[in-house]
Amino acid sequence: MTRVDFYLLDHSTEGGRDAAVCKLAHKAFRLGHHVYILTADDNDAQRLDQLLWTFHAGSFIPHGINMQSEDTGLPVLIGKEEPPSAFDDVLITLAPRVPECFSRFQRVAEVVNGDEDDKARGRERFRFYRDRGYTLQTHKLALDSGWA
Repeated sequence: MTRVDFYLLDHSTEGGRDAAVCKLAHKAFRLGHHVYILTADDNDAQRLDQLLWTFHAGSFIPHGINMQSEDTGLPVLIGKEEPPSAFDDVLITLAPRVPECFSRFQRVAEVVNGDEDDKARGRERFRFYRDRGYTLQTHKLALDSGWA
């Protein structure tokens, strides 16, 4: 069964959520996982595409945007659409709703910003998973912990 981790940022500063996503993707990549980052829209996908190249000096995460990438061997893909069927390891989601494809993944990372609207949507997603019996873990990420 899919394990779902909620990463709760204690702040809503500009870029905090994106920094957390980049760090989660980097960690999963280093551990040998294939990662799909599901975004709410194309702007989010483009922004994360750029950030994954620059978020940390010396880091390298081979990645691409789902519909633009012909190389399905990339370990990290970003997009707003359904992930390719080969991706079933780690899903990092920034979507406002639970994605239909979530249950095919081994792990799902839900990143929730400190802003009230995002927290409310995060609570709805948490209830969705909980009510269906999924294993849930919650991780609080503080601004001073190096996450943003």
